[in-house]
Amino acid sequence: MKKKSKEESLQAIEGIKNFVAFLDMLKQLIRTPSVIGSEHSFFLYLKRELEEIGIQTYYYDGLLVAQGSHPNHGMLSAHIDRHGLVCTGPNEFQYAAFLAKNRSDLKGNSVSEQTFQQITSRYLNQKVQAYEPWSGSYLGMGEITKSYMCPEINNLVFEINGLEHLQPGTPIAFNDKLENKSGILSAQLDNVISAAIIIYLYQNGYQGTAFFTAQEEAGKSWRYVHEWFQKKRLFTNELLVLDTSPYDTREQADAQQIVLRNKDANARFKSPLLKTLKTFCHHNNIAFSCKDMYIQELNKLRKEKHQPLLSLGSTEMGRITKESRGAIQGTTLQIPTTGYHTVEESASVLSVKTVLYILTQLYIKQKQEKGK
Repeated sequence: MKKKSKEESLQAIEGIKNFVAFLDMLKQLIRTPSVIGSEHSFFLYLKRELEEIGIQTYYYDGLLVAQGSHPNHGMLSAHIDRHGLVCTGPNEFQYAAFLAKNRSDLKGNSVSEQTFQQITSRYLNQKVQAYEPWSGSYLGMGEITKSYMCPEINNLVFEINGLEHLQPGTPIAFNDKLENKSGILSAQLDNVISAAIIIYLYQNGYQGTAFFTAQEEAGKSWRYVHEWFQKKRLFTNELLVLDTSPYDTREQADAQQIVLRNKDANARFKSPLLKTLKTFCHHNNIAFSCKDMYIQELNKLRKEKHQPLLSLGSTEMGRITKESRGAIQGTTLQIPTTGYHTVEESASVLSVKTVLYILTQLYIKQKQEKGK
């Protein structure tokens, strides 16, 4: 196979079809709240969108499984929970991911756990909306007036003007909308953008299987996928988990179009899919990096400066691989972003189009060609 020039590659990626429709769908998904632990209404939204285009869905606790006419022609996964708050007492609101009841699956090795204390000030004056967790019905709007780290409970606590009437257990989502400026998409993209990508694939011919998981930010999503495989007595070495990958600056994020991984803090990825993705990128002149190697290089410098080392990060794929003892293997495909876990999380349009192009070529075009 002849390697494409950079110009040919960019032309093919920019030519991805129906991108405007993809953005329109992403806007709607972003407007639908899905706070960790209160994802039911978002699951129902996805279920309706998929069934309208003829895709069979199966809704389990914490998991929506979608299957086309050829369920073995690809296995994709994406978590659909987003960061938000939960009312925990009279005008008391905590960061949902790190509530005491959500900590059982957190091991201290995720990027979220190691950075959440640093983002307290980002939410000051942030508009938020409360919603009924089952129906998604709107329950009121407020504004964060104060946020602080409470060492006694090891969580962020927020005070909100306008939501004093709420009862404990009510989820509160950050008000959010998609912005598209100068080739940069901004919103709370993690990980609603991957859900939009999967729906886009189904709309354009994908007929494989997809898993939409809950509570990834609380370290629980792997359980739902793992349990599904156990119940079905199935195994795979080609599960592809879609997500975002955080960087500190736009320059660091733009150093690659997509992010791959050889491993995370939990396990090494031993999947033929990883080689397939790397080979595809080489042949199509797509710039990529492996996040584990990037972090290892950073840690060499940090060690020399006697700075704390960074975690390789904990991913859904890594936890599934570890807990299945290697019976379920795969890899990740991630979009490089900045502004991690805020409503200003940003990704380049080029990176998003690149992911759409890769998945379309691997899971739609190649399957169509083999079927001829």
